[in-house]
Amino acid sequence: MPPDPRQTPAMQQYFRAKAAYPGCVLLFRMGDFYEMFDQDAVTVSKALGLTLTQRTEGLPMAGVPHHQLEAYLARLVNQGFRVAVAEQMQDPKEVKGLIERRVTRVITAGTRVDDALLPDDSPCTLACVCFIDAGEESHAGVACIELSTGEFIITDCPAATLIDELTRRGVSELVYCQAANDAPPPRIARVLRALNISGTPRPSWQFRVDEARRTLLATYGVTTLAGFGLSDDDPALPAAGAAIEYLKQTQALSDDSPAPTSSSSLSAGTASKSRRPSLAHLRPPRRESPDEFCTIDAVSLRSLEIERTLRGVQRPDPSGPRLTDPSLLALLLSTPNAFVTPMGKRLVREWLCRPLAREAPIRARQNCVKALVADRRMSDELRGILSEVQDVARIAGRVALARATPRDLVALGKSLDRIPGLIDLTGAAPAFSFQADTLRAVGESLTLLARTIRASCVDSPPAHLREGGLIKPSVDAALDEARGLQTDADAWLIAYQERFAAQHDLPGIKIGFTRVFGYYIELSSSQARGLASRGIPAPLIRKQTLKNAERFTTTELAELEAKITSAEARALERERELFDQLCVQAGTQTGAIAQFARTSAELDVLAGLAERAHHRGWVCPEITPSPVLTIHAGRHPVLEEILGNNFVPNDIELGQGSSSADSSRALLALITGPNMAGKSTFIRQTALIILLAQIGSFVPADRATIGLCDRIFTRIGADDALHAGQSTFMVEMTETANILNHATPRSLVILDEIGRGTSTLDGLSLAWAVTEFLSGSDVAPGPRTLFATHYHELTELEDQLAGRVKNLHVQVREWPGESGHGEIIFLHRIVPGRSDQSYGIHVAKLAGIPRGVIERAREVLGSLNVEHHMVRADAGAAVGGAPRASSSRPNVAAITKPTGPSQMSLFTEYLNHPAIDQLRELKLDALTPMRAFDELRRLQQLLDAPAH
Repeated sequence: MPPDPRQTPAMQQYFRAKAAYPGCVLLFRMGDFYEMFDQDAVTVSKALGLTLTQRTEGLPMAGVPHHQLEAYLARLVNQGFRVAVAEQMQDPKEVKGLIERRVTRVITAGTRVDDALLPDDSPCTLACVCFIDAGEESHAGVACIELSTGEFIITDCPAATLIDELTRRGVSELVYCQAANDAPPPRIARVLRALNISGTPRPSWQFRVDEARRTLLATYGVTTLAGFGLSDDDPALPAAGAAIEYLKQTQALSDDSPAPTSSSSLSAGTASKSRRPSLAHLRPPRRESPDEFCTIDAVSLRSLEIERTLRGVQRPDPSGPRLTDPSLLALLLSTPNAFVTPMGKRLVREWLCRPLAREAPIRARQNCVKALVADRRMSDELRGILSEVQDVARIAGRVALARATPRDLVALGKSLDRIPGLIDLTGAAPAFSFQADTLRAVGESLTLLARTIRASCVDSPPAHLREGGLIKPSVDAALDEARGLQTDADAWLIAYQERFAAQHDLPGIKIGFTRVFGYYIELSSSQARGLASRGIPAPLIRKQTLKNAERFTTTELAELEAKITSAEARALERERELFDQLCVQAGTQTGAIAQFARTSAELDVLAGLAERAHHRGWVCPEITPSPVLTIHAGRHPVLEEILGNNFVPNDIELGQGSSSADSSRALLALITGPNMAGKSTFIRQTALIILLAQIGSFVPADRATIGLCDRIFTRIGADDALHAGQSTFMVEMTETANILNHATPRSLVILDEIGRGTSTLDGLSLAWAVTEFLSGSDVAPGPRTLFATHYHELTELEDQLAGRVKNLHVQVREWPGESGHGEIIFLHRIVPGRSDQSYGIHVAKLAGIPRGVIERAREVLGSLNVEHHMVRADAGAAVGGAPRASSSRPNVAAITKPTGPSQMSLFTEYLNHPAIDQLRELKLDALTPMRAFDELRRLQQLLDAPAH
């Protein structure tokens, strides 16, 4: 029986490592390749298009070159794989037999740190969640860690808002408590499906409070968590502990784990012996208060197109800028010469998803932007300095995790060398006093580190240390000596060759080198025969016979070979030691580097916002705690960029009136008008202007007064969730319910059509009731609300709810057309008052609906006569004599039979009936109970009688 290919020593080693990391693709270093075997080889070969071979009969194999590891890792992780990398822990030249191999790291979607695996402008956040209790009112403790930068945030939220919280954080991977059946629990499955991210279960013991507390204490070397502002019963504590345990496993941080190696930093296939990975760059967990930020849920982030859009657009003017993804974030990042650091690009995304909700920090940012808009020289100088600052936040992370490359180290030194210039620039501007103080606090130690790195390393470092070349000459005597032996060896070999040729009368000989045979003296065949005829000189020792030559060595040459070979190895080893020493020195400054990185990112974002304001003429909004909203000549920030001067600005005023009956005092605006006229654009631009104001930015308007918002809600568009059993109307009602249950007087509500997914009367009734609810009362005002609707019946509420609801409409110009039907042009101007129709048939014509359908639609529209009679309920007295607020509700619409050609009507017809006539004649006030019963029985008999 042939031997089992799985039982060879190397394969046993492979399958042991594979068993230790279930669910991971194992890349197993074997020489110059990372190999995969068995099912991993089959799966990955299909995913990456690799050639599938066999190590032996029945054992599939596929591999990738070691120098292309990072590129293949990126492709695997982007396709949802979790990857474990097993490295060779010994030099193959020094080992006989099986080489020791160990898994040195696990790469997952949320634990990427290498530059090749990370996008510059978006975070890579790992989240861990632990549910506090069960039921509808359950709470979730959440820990969010960005391993690449060391950011560590903990919070807790209702389980119902967990998706919103993780969306704002940009989470890439979710860690949760493992269930008994190994399947994600239903509420975890919903989160993973909604965010389209990978989930990783972890043992339940890691979520125990005592275990989590011990993990945190050991990680930070403290005896209490009180110094971090955390109590022992903090609801996010179990999630924080489990997250750190997960990082320890993926980064091989246990005491008996080897130091990792990077294919782009150290020698090929062997790990650094002096550096060990750690979480030294991981900052202490910081709890954020929800009151600090304006909350934007996942639905609103998507509806307002803050991060991305589902459809790209083309700018009409080919000479202007083109936004393939016209989101607010893409707009800001496309500003010329703005956001010059990767850290700034990530921070502006964070600000947009989590605007501030407090006046003081907003004003502080505004003052910085205002100073840069006014001082263009300072703005240019600031961006010039920041353009030389690399992604030091992530470099510090790689330094701590022992994954930094020579280029990382040099980039860190060059970046830290910019601190004095930033201090001088910000110190001269009062608006930047906070940033200047932060830079001064860390400047001395980081400037010293920068000088050490710059003095030790070349300006153009190699990508790796396999062949050295990082450390400058005259930095280290031992390195210079080893390098000298290599350079002097060439001169010695030339002199030895000349001396040996003259001594033995052998002109034309040469001394060469091969990796197999080492240094040699090569004689031609004729020279070798001549020496043989007179006896080979004693110093020559035959090494190799070629077709037309013979190769020899001598004792003296062999000794020189040993010196040269060892000198090269000693030089490489010494250079690695010096590199490791510099990394260790940088590792002691990770906290200071993190502060410098955060400050540089803030300066970059503020400079970028100032550049956008200067570029487009944005203005500084007035921020007030009052629930008001005044915007004059407001513009949609993205559409303004796309349409240029063709965009029509608009005004909005809410909560500004002086009397209770003044419509301008109203906090709810009903916006009516045709489709395609700009209602949706108007309400979206208002929300975006408020969002920009609350991140500290200038806004696209001529003048703006913004009352602080605690939440921004939107209900826009038609969408369904069939995978969750929800129709379009159900999704609409669910989103509306969320708004009605959570909006406060400080919120902003954006509604675009409520009640479209059901019957006309049901939808109108719901829209009416929602409007009444959001309009609030004189005692309890509602949120600022913009409601775009085609239900013109709602415009009656301006009279019914005076001072609480106001009507706005989109102007349309209409004139007679060739066929006698009116033609329209949209003016895109929002003005006070109500619209009398929606012009839906006109829009359908513009969309290309066939002419016959358009004509028939006009006939049907002309034959319908819909009248809505509004009644006002009399104000009654509540318990205790207090007046009860009046309410208004629409009466049932009377829809008459269409006139025209005789055919079956598409609409409900109300016909006369004797029972209806007799019911109208009854005098209810004069009926006794018995007589009323008799009349009711008689009416029922009339209804049951057959029709004649």
